[in-house]
Amino acid sequence: MNTTNMAENETLECITEHERILQEIESTDTACVGPTLRSVYDDQPNAHKRFMEKLDIRIRNHDREIEKMCNFHHQGFVDAITELLKVRADAEKLMLPPYYYELMRCGGRSVGTYLHGCAVPVGPSVCLHLQLARSLPPSLWARVTDTNRRLQDAGREVTAQTQEVIRCRIQQRNMATTVEKLQLCIPVLEMYSKLKEQLESKRYYAALKTMEQLEEVYIPRVSQYRFCQIMAENLPKLREEIKDVSMSDLKDFLESIRKHSDKIGQTAMKQAQQHRTFNSAVQKQANGMGYGKPLYSLNGQMPTQHNGLCSEEDDQSEEEVLTAQDLVDFSPVYRCLHIYTVLGDRETFENYYRKQRKKQARLVLQPQSNMHETVAGYRRYFNQIVGFFVVEDHILHATQGLVTRAFTDEIWNMALSKIIAVLRTHSSYCSDPDLVLELKTLIVVFADTLQGYGFPVNRLFDLLFEIREQYNETLLKKWALVFREIFDLDNYSPIPVETEEEYKSVLSRFPFHDVEIEKQDFPKKLPMSQSVPQIYIQVKEFIYASLKFSESLHRSSTEIDDMLRKSTNLLLTRTLSGCLQNLIKKPHIGLTELVQIIINTTHLEQACKYLEDFITNITNVSPETAHTTRLYGLSTFKDARHAAEGEIYTKLNQKIDEFIQLADYEWGMPESDGRASGYLMDLINFLRSTFQVFTHLPNNYNDHAAMSGKVAQTACMSACKHLSTSLMQMLLDSELKQITMGAIQQFNLDVIQCELFASSEPVPGFQGDTLQLAFIDLRQLLDLFMVWDWSTYLADYGQPTSKYLRVNPSTALALLEKMKDSSKKNHIFSQFRKNDRDKQKLIETVVKQLRSLVNGMSQHS
Repeated sequence: MNTTNMAENETLECITEHERILQEIESTDTACVGPTLRSVYDDQPNAHKRFMEKLDIRIRNHDREIEKMCNFHHQGFVDAITELLKVRADAEKLMLPPYYYELMRCGGRSVGTYLHGCAVPVGPSVCLHLQLARSLPPSLWARVTDTNRRLQDAGREVTAQTQEVIRCRIQQRNMATTVEKLQLCIPVLEMYSKLKEQLESKRYYAALKTMEQLEEVYIPRVSQYRFCQIMAENLPKLREEIKDVSMSDLKDFLESIRKHSDKIGQTAMKQAQQHRTFNSAVQKQANGMGYGKPLYSLNGQMPTQHNGLCSEEDDQSEEEVLTAQDLVDFSPVYRCLHIYTVLGDRETFENYYRKQRKKQARLVLQPQSNMHETVAGYRRYFNQIVGFFVVEDHILHATQGLVTRAFTDEIWNMALSKIIAVLRTHSSYCSDPDLVLELKTLIVVFADTLQGYGFPVNRLFDLLFEIREQYNETLLKKWALVFREIFDLDNYSPIPVETEEEYKSVLSRFPFHDVEIEKQDFPKKLPMSQSVPQIYIQVKEFIYASLKFSESLHRSSTEIDDMLRKSTNLLLTRTLSGCLQNLIKKPHIGLTELVQIIINTTHLEQACKYLEDFITNITNVSPETAHTTRLYGLSTFKDARHAAEGEIYTKLNQKIDEFIQLADYEWGMPESDGRASGYLMDLINFLRSTFQVFTHLPNNYNDHAAMSGKVAQTACMSACKHLSTSLMQMLLDSELKQITMGAIQQFNLDVIQCELFASSEPVPGFQGDTLQLAFIDLRQLLDLFMVWDWSTYLADYGQPTSKYLRVNPSTALALLEKMKDSSKKNHIFSQFRKNDRDKQKLIETVVKQLRSLVNGMSQHS
C-alpha cells in the first residue's frame, strides 16, 4: 500500500513539474528555452519521454481550443460579414474618409472643435466632406452611427480571438523549435549513454569508437549547449581511464600467464612426448618410415596421421588437445593493443609489454636451489620455460608487431645460455644415474617441443653430450659398487655343477666352452668362480644402461656404437680394473684366492669378443668398420693377472719375513746344536703346503695347468731368492757385532735345509738344480768360512773358474770382521796363546787383503 502511495506521489510531482515547464515554454522567448529544456533531463532517467507525451497532449488541447473558438465565433463572423456586405453599397456611395466616421462618433461636437483636435492639417476637401456629412438627414446619420457601433463591438471580439490565436501560434512555434532541438540533442545523449554502458561492460575498444563518433559527428551539432561542452571535456579523461584500466588488465594477464606457464608447458611437452612415442613406434613397425619433426598447433586439434597402426579404441580414447587459448584468456592483450593503437600510443604499449616479458623470462630462468634433487624439480623448470615461449609464439602469430621474430629469438638466445649454464651446474650434483637419465629424457622432450615452435636447439643436444660424460661417470661409480659387492660375495672356488640344468644355466649367463669339461660326468666343476658370469652380466647391463642415454640424440648408428665401445672400455680399464686391483690388495685374500682371480681374469679376457659381438648386434655396425673402437679387455685383464701374480709373490715374501722374524740365533754359541732351527723348519713346511695348492688347481685339458705351473715356478723361485736374501742380510746385519764359528755352523745347518727343500722339487718344471742356485751365494760364503780356504779364494779371485766366484770381497770382509772381534774375547784361546796369536795374525792378514780388494773395486768402479 505504501509503495502504491509513493508511486502516485511521484507521478503527481512529475505531472506538476511538467506543467510548470510547459507554462515556461509558452510564456518564454524561443532564444531562452534552453535552460528550461535542460531541466527536463536533470530529473529522472525517463522523464524526457513523459515530458514529450505531456507536450503532445498540450498541443492537441490547444488545437481543440482553437477549433472551438473558431466554431463559436463563426456564425457571428458570418452575420457581421453579411451586414457589412449590405452596407457596402451605401458605403461606397458615401466614400467618406475615415475622419468622417470619427466625426460621426463625436456626436454633436462642432466641426470646428473636431478640426481643432486633429493632429493633421485638414484640407479644403475634408472640410467639404464634413459639411456634407453634417448635412445628412438625422435618420441616416443614426443608422450610420449604429452600424459603426455594432461593427466596432464585433471587431473587438474578433481582435481578442485573433490575439489568442497569435499567442497559440507562438506557443506552437516554440514547441516545434523545442522538438527540433531535442531531436538534435537526443542522439548525443543516447550515444553518451551508450558510451557509459560500454565502459561498464568493459567494451573499451567500442567505447573509443563511440567517443570518436561523439567528437566528430554528434557534439558539433549541439556544441552551443553547456552539457555538450561538459561531455567534450570528459572524453579525454575517459580515454585516460580506459588506458589505465586496460593496462591494469594487461598486468593481471601477465601475472596470470606467469602462474599458468607451468600448465601450458606441461601440456605442450606432453604433446611432444606423445609425438615422440608415436614416431618411434612408426619407425619400428613401418621399417623406419617416420614422420617429420613434431607438429604442435595453437588453433585446435593436432593433425592425425592415419597409417593403420592405431586401433578404434585408441581413436576413441584420444583426448582433445588443449591449446594456449584453452588455458589462458588472451583477450586483455588484444584489447589493450587495440586500445593503444586507436589512441596512437602503440609503441609505448609494445615497449612496456616486451620489457615486462623480459623480466618474467629472467624470473622463469631462475631455478630452485634444490632442483637437482628430484626429477620433478627439473620438470617444473622446463614446463615454465616452455609455457613462456609457447605464449610468446602465440602472441607472435596472433598479433601484428606486438612481438617480432627478432625479439623472440633474442629472448631465446638469452634463455638458452642461461638454461645451459643452469643444467650444467645442477646436473653436476646428480650422483644417481637414473636421475641423470630422466633428466636427459626431459631435455630431449624440451628440445623437441621448442624445436616444433621454430626455436633452434642444437646447443641443447651439444649439452647432452656433456651430460652423457657425467652420466657415464655416475654409471661407473654405480657399477664399481656392484663389482665390489660381487667380489665380496664370491667364494673364489670353481663353480660346482651337479646337473645338466645347472650347467646350462651357467652357460646361459656366460659364454664358456670346453670340450673336455663337457665330456666329464656330473657332478663336475667349472674352472671359474661365481663372480665371472655375474661380472659378464653386469657389463652387458652397463652397455644397456649406456645405450639408454644414447637414444633420441639424433646421432647415427656409428656414433652410438663408438659411444658404447668407449663407455665399455672405461668400465673395463678403469672401474673393473680398479676393483680387481683393490681386491688383490685386500689382506684377507690369500694365495688360493689370488690364483683363482688369475683364472677368472683369463676367462673374462676370452669373453671380451662376445661383448664386442653383443655391441655389434645392438648397433648394427660391423666391427670391420674403419673407425670402430676395439675393447681393451685384453690389456685390462692381463694387468690384473700380473698384479695378482705380483701379489702372490709379495704375500709369500711377507710370510717368509714373518718366519724370519721368529729366528733367535745365539751368535756367540761355541758349537752348533747339530740340528736345523725350528723356525726354518716351520717355514719350509709352510712353503711345501703352499706350493701344493698350485698342484690342486684345475689343470686338466686346458691352459690352466700351464698357467698355474708357471705361476707356481715363479712364486717358488721368488720365495727361495727372498729367503736366501733374508738369511744373507741376517748375517750381515750392522747390529750384529760378533759371530762365532759355532753360530756359522748352526747357520750352515739351516741353509742345508733350504738347499734340501730346493732340491726336492716343491714345484715341478724346474730344470736341474735351477732352484738350488737361489742359495749359491750363501753356500759359497759359508763354505769359505767353514773350510777356512782363504788362500784359494784370494788366489782365484776374479777368475771365472773360481770356487768362490759368488762371494763378494766386501761381504766376506764384513763377516770376517765380526769373527775377528769375537776371537779377541773368546776365552777358549786364553789357554793357547800362540795359536790365538797365529789365527789373529791370519785374520788380520786376510782382512788387509780383502780391504785392498774392496778398495780396488771401488777405485775401478
